[in-house]
Amino acid sequence: MTDDPFFDVVIIGAGISGIGAAYRIRERNPQLRFVILERRERLGGTWDLFRYPGVRSDSDIYTLCFPWEPWTRPQMIVDGEHIWQYLSDTARKHHIDEHIRFNTYVRSADWDSTTDAWTLRAEQNGPGDKEDKTYRCRFVFFGTGYYDYDNPYTPTFPGIENFTGEVVHPQHWPESLDCTGKRCVVIGSGATAVSLIPTLAQQAAHVTMLQRTPSYMISAPQIEPTAIAIRKLLPLKVAHWLVRWRNAIVGVLLWEVSRRAPEFMKRRLRRIAEYNLPEGYDIDTHFKPPYNPWDQRLCFLVDADLYKAISDGSVDVVTDHIDHMDASGIVLKSGRHLDADVIITATGLQLQALGGITVSLDGEKINPHDRFVYKRHMLEDVPNAAWCVGYTNASWTLGADLTARSVAKLLEYMNSHGYTHAYPHLGDTDMPEQPAFNLQSGYVLRALDVLPKSGTRRPWMVSHDFLRDVIDHRLRPIDDQMVFGRVPAAEAQPA
Repeated sequence: MTDDPFFDVVIIGAGISGIGAAYRIRERNPQLRFVILERRERLGGTWDLFRYPGVRSDSDIYTLCFPWEPWTRPQMIVDGEHIWQYLSDTARKHHIDEHIRFNTYVRSADWDSTTDAWTLRAEQNGPGDKEDKTYRCRFVFFGTGYYDYDNPYTPTFPGIENFTGEVVHPQHWPESLDCTGKRCVVIGSGATAVSLIPTLAQQAAHVTMLQRTPSYMISAPQIEPTAIAIRKLLPLKVAHWLVRWRNAIVGVLLWEVSRRAPEFMKRRLRRIAEYNLPEGYDIDTHFKPPYNPWDQRLCFLVDADLYKAISDGSVDVVTDHIDHMDASGIVLKSGRHLDADVIITATGLQLQALGGITVSLDGEKINPHDRFVYKRHMLEDVPNAAWCVGYTNASWTLGADLTARSVAKLLEYMNSHGYTHAYPHLGDTDMPEQPAFNLQSGYVLRALDVLPKSGTRRPWMVSHDFLRDVIDHRLRPIDDQMVFGRVPAAEAQPA
């Protein structure tokens, strides 16, 4: 086993969360020594993992990219390849890539309260073998996202073994798969399905979107004229700041209107469908969900591309339940048969906390579900650790950047006071609990027993309000319900 030197901060994950954390921590604490451990051979996280046709953001790029590194291309809704390139260029420009250790898969993290340090055990995949590695640090930042990279969610479909075509999940899209001239059935109507289907329809003979329940669709332009005009009038950084804040505020307002006036939002979304779909199309069956907008995440279309593909006949939508699969396709509960050469199971993610890493305190394993979340990023009574999770009702990066800034601020405070540990402590205070994620989506409901809990009062309440969180970040005391302490100097840095 090869031991590495002691780091002030170890960041796990080199996606949006990890790259953003590295920048913010170094910005405020240039003296701290940090490393980024990335299990894959490239940075990018989600934007390196997902490679299915049509993969793109489901929020605008101005809020998805970093506030400190402006987006320079004209597109507002951006494909995965360009997002990955942006992350790669940004990491290189700011020398963050020099701190990344690739092919390093962290398996466990154990806190030692006698030294106020974490010991991380990892597997490093070399050219032909695996090597066990140990890292020690004062603080751990889990930039691991919130879903299982290895195991997407796929329901059990009776008879799937009888199907003679190909079955694919978008999370693990084969590079060799060619759908040209093939009949494709996409199971699901969430964000993945609605980004995949319009692109797939350009090469497949025909695409069917098979859904049990409709989703709400909202359309956004690929190129937004107002944003382009602002960028022409103002310096790039000023324009980026302005457009980013405008879009963030519009997003919050959209969510608030959906919650407070759901019938009004339903009518607006229906008008978008009516305007873009053929006259007489059965919207009630295929695009009228039995729940309110934002009970599940809204699906973003680019220039109404899915509706246009339906209108030109290259895509059709079937709302039904699967009875079983046979050699040539899918048999539905209604008795209808969907012929298919390729079945694509866009059936969702499998959520997990802390990247599935085993976390223990003085050798005792913790269960994240038993802990309350503090200020959206720390766990109750877990010292010197943060888990970065973006918003479910807005761009991931809005939440990730707030978390990175909060951690950088905490590290600065600890360093200036000579503290070697800090953790949120609820104590005997009575705190009602509620799910940390406020969506009714299947992938959220399946994971309620593995995710941490939210309280009902700040700072223990997982907020979904970006604007209020910004105010909290600026005004709420950093020591609010926090415990700080020092380890004896002789033990402060493990040998």
